Amino acid sequence: MSTNVYDVLVERGFLRQVTHEGLKELLGRESVTFYIGFDPTADSLHVGHYVQLMAMAHMQRAGHKPIALIGGGTTMVGDPSGRTDLRQMLSAEEIQRNANAFKQQISRFLDFGPGKAQMLNNADWLLPLNYIEFLRDIGVYFSVNRMLTAECYKSRMEKGLTFLEFNYMLMQAYDFLYLNRHYGCKLQMGGDDQWSNILAGADLIRRKERKEAYGMTFSLLLTSDGRKMGKTQKGAVWLDANKTSPYEFYQYWRNIADSDVEKCLSLLTFLPMDEVRRLCSYKDERINDAKIVLAYELTRQVHGQEEADKAKAAAEALFGGGAEGGSIPETQIDSVENLLLVDLLQTCKLTSSRGEGRRLIAQGGIALNGNKVTEEFLPVTEDLFQDGALLIKKGKKVFHRVVLKK
Repeated sequence: MSTNVYDVLVERGFLRQVTHEGLKELLGRESVTFYIGFDPTADSLHVGHYVQLMAMAHMQRAGHKPIALIGGGTTMVGDPSGRTDLRQMLSAEEIQRNANAFKQQISRFLDFGPGKAQMLNNADWLLPLNYIEFLRDIGVYFSVNRMLTAECYKSRMEKGLTFLEFNYMLMQAYDFLYLNRHYGCKLQMGGDDQWSNILAGADLIRRKERKEAYGMTFSLLLTSDGRKMGKTQKGAVWLDANKTSPYEFYQYWRNIADSDVEKCLSLLTFLPMDEVRRLCSYKDERINDAKIVLAYELTRQVHGQEEADKAKAAAEALFGGGAEGGSIPETQIDSVENLLLVDLLQTCKLTSSRGEGRRLIAQGGIALNGNKVTEEFLPVTEDLFQDGALLIKKGKKVFHRVVLKK
């Protein structure tokens, strides 16, 4: 390993906190097994997980061994970190279904081949635990006074912290201990909101096993004004194409603030840092070139090159006035009141009759802003328009832009 991945993570802006000194030397000396936990509370990962996925990918590329730990057991309790309310309880079947979806998405970033990355589920060792034995064996190492100073618990004290959630730190610490014993795992990584839990696990291993174990936290993905990135008016930006289409995903990154571009290129792409700095050296309208690179790279990573190409082409056609290298026709309309898609297709001269339009839609031949539609009598609503424009794609090569007059 010529370049120490620790330096890579520092240069690209990942690193926030490390439990204690010695980790850089360890990462430069040997192939380290490490883990990051993912609680399967939804059926898709979202943009908030992106930094962790990229950090794992950098680590694996440098020769280290990732464990993606699905919190099948801890999800039944709920992580209080960053929350003001109690998490919804999920069934074992829901958790497993979500975990399967996670693995498919994480596979875009990690190699799960033989001897490479692993995906484990902490339900396998947490659910069979004997509670009395667990308290005697693990609980004895935890000070309640110290736990109450942790940010994840302090923020819940006013609204009420259940004893159920109070167990979460012990369970996450036990995960690290179990992975250390059975998989030789020496490092836990995660977002900076997990600092207290990660610290507890590393401390438990040192006290109980008399061995070194490390924790590392990353920057949370925040906008320049301190808000969590990955939220839109429609909700979270998901990695699942059925929840956030590749086009919407592309457009989210294409439209981020100028001040956030360099950070996102550093954290969320594999572009060399010299290239990142070059792209972001322009502070005028040419920063849009960097945004296009960012949007394309991220869409390609999550959805594949074909979807990234389609999203880019649709965006250029919608906002740039051209597709397939030429200008595209445009129709202006005054209102969408009582307007159906089959009628709009006729208005735009994309079809000659309602029947032709219905057949075309039913056969999957029409896409709106890059999203295929199959509802024959789909109402045309204002929320379909982006910055007053709607891009209709017929077949593979026919584009038409519809502009809603203000």
